[in-house]
Amino acid sequence: MRVALAIAALTLLVAALSAAPWFVSDYGLAFLINLMCYVVLTVAWALFSGTTRYVSLATSAFFGVGTYAVAMLIKVMPIYAIFAVALVLGTALSLLVGMVTLRISGMFFVIFGFGLSEMIRELMVWWEINKTHTMGRYVFVPFDNTLIYEHLLALAVLVFLVGYAVRRSRLGLALLVIGDDETVARQVGINVPVVKVAMFVVSSVFMTLVGAVMAPRFGYINPNFAFNPLISFQVVIMAFLGGMQRLWGPVLGVIPLVVLSELLQVQFPYWFSILLGLVFMTIVYVLPRGRCSGAGRRCLAARSVRWSRSCLGSSGR
Repeated sequence: MRVALAIAALTLLVAALSAAPWFVSDYGLAFLINLMCYVVLTVAWALFSGTTRYVSLATSAFFGVGTYAVAMLIKVMPIYAIFAVALVLGTALSLLVGMVTLRISGMFFVIFGFGLSEMIRELMVWWEINKTHTMGRYVFVPFDNTLIYEHLLALAVLVFLVGYAVRRSRLGLALLVIGDDETVARQVGINVPVVKVAMFVVSSVFMTLVGAVMAPRFGYINPNFAFNPLISFQVVIMAFLGGMQRLWGPVLGVIPLVVLSELLQVQFPYWFSILLGLVFMTIVYVLPRGRCSGAGRRCLAARSVRWSRSCLGSSGR
């Protein structure tokens, strides 16, 4: 009964969000696009980092790859064909990065993620200056804000469905065991590298597609804009604020921070970065575990421990 009520409520919510463009102003629609963009990015980030505890700052790298794929190919390919190309590029890049970097952890993985975004940005700057002799590209395509919002909403529904399926599967439990202790995970028979790379690819593909869908909204795209490191930091802080222990937890961090960012940009445009940095530091200091920690994390941890013990028992027999 509870499951049926939850499904009905979520269906009504998605229907209401789908109808929103016809009832809000242009500014309201722009705000909803920004909100939905960060919902998908943050939930996708939490799918990997929230369970494995690998803090990734590579969000802007994959977002930028999707955005710049549209910018570079829009004159020669249809928009949906470019989305497919962006998906392939995101998958290939995340596979390569995952296989190379997921052997390291802690601050080294964090630094590598940030360095990856900066490296791709500098490469694109070099390419534009030396090969095309320009610094940015225009994106003119009949893909208005309503279409952008609808595609982002579809991605949001999809990322929640994927997250729900993963967290109720043995893969989700394996990720929790890896997050608690990789040594124990290997001892109970989990193929740790394959599990981590698989989830990293799933997370990164969503980020790439978000960048591709958002590209027509910007109109003019250059490397510094597409690979903006602030995107990576905002996603991490939003996830920390909302909590990563529940699938919907990151949404609780996205909504207030998107609203706050809008207010700061309007009221204090010249102090925006400084004030936002102070907000980030306050969140990390006051709410290091987010608003959705506690019972949810204990429940998931208990499930992972029970599953680990059952694996150890079966291996012993």
